[in-house]
Amino acid sequence: MTVFPAVTRRGNTGIILISLCVLGVALVGLGLAPLGKSHPQSAVDNDAAGLLAAYRHVEVASVSDALEQLSGRRMYMSHRMRPISNAKFAGFAVTVLLKKEANEDPKALDGMLAAIDQGAKDSVYVMVVEDGADIAGMGGLMGTAMSAREFSGAVIDGGVRDVAYLRKIGFPVYALGIVPSTSVHHYRFAGSNIPVKCDGVEVKAGDIVVADTDGVVVVPRGEASKVLALAQELDYKEHSMYALIEKLKSIQEAVKKFGRL
Repeated sequence: MTVFPAVTRRGNTGIILISLCVLGVALVGLGLAPLGKSHPQSAVDNDAAGLLAAYRHVEVASVSDALEQLSGRRMYMSHRMRPISNAKFAGFAVTVLLKKEANEDPKALDGMLAAIDQGAKDSVYVMVVEDGADIAGMGGLMGTAMSAREFSGAVIDGGVRDVAYLRKIGFPVYALGIVPSTSVHHYRFAGSNIPVKCDGVEVKAGDIVVADTDGVVVVPRGEASKVLALAQELDYKEHSMYALIEKLKSIQEAVKKFGRL
């Protein structure tokens, strides 16, 4: 009979260490992180990209209806907020506030430019120009910078100028109107990535801003997933109703079947 030698305590320790090393290699091979070594930022980035991709495929009207059904709030901007050209986009809000103030300070508006240069891909530049319906909050230079940084678009509670150039480069902008004026010497930067009210709708940094030819809607970031799910459901019902209405020649029957109007 073969007798195996006894394993010493030191030998036990060595075996345990070797086993742990093998387990670590196996985890790496499977693409898994060892315990205590998670990658939350990557998960957040993937989630953000997925949210935007999905929001770009739903109707803004459905997003507005979903928000109202879930929270009872009006989160859409008024008919005054119009696009300079047909556009559809979704992105994360970068907010900027300009306060009305006559000045000769060459640095009075530096902060609004810094907000652009610090903005990430897929940002939406949301600017509030105090009493600024007849003041251009942005123009071609700012639009070029936003486009180069891959912003999704801009929403200006104020005016916009250099529209021909903005259309040429295809950068989407919503604004209260088209005017040739300037904010230089008339306004001062009052903050970025702070809560603002853009055309009466509260917008916080990181909220999702969606826009299409029906208008602009703001989705609070914390509610984005559940709003998206309901908006997708509403979209599905509405798109299914078109063929049924044509077939039955009755909108009443389609509404009765899908419960959507």
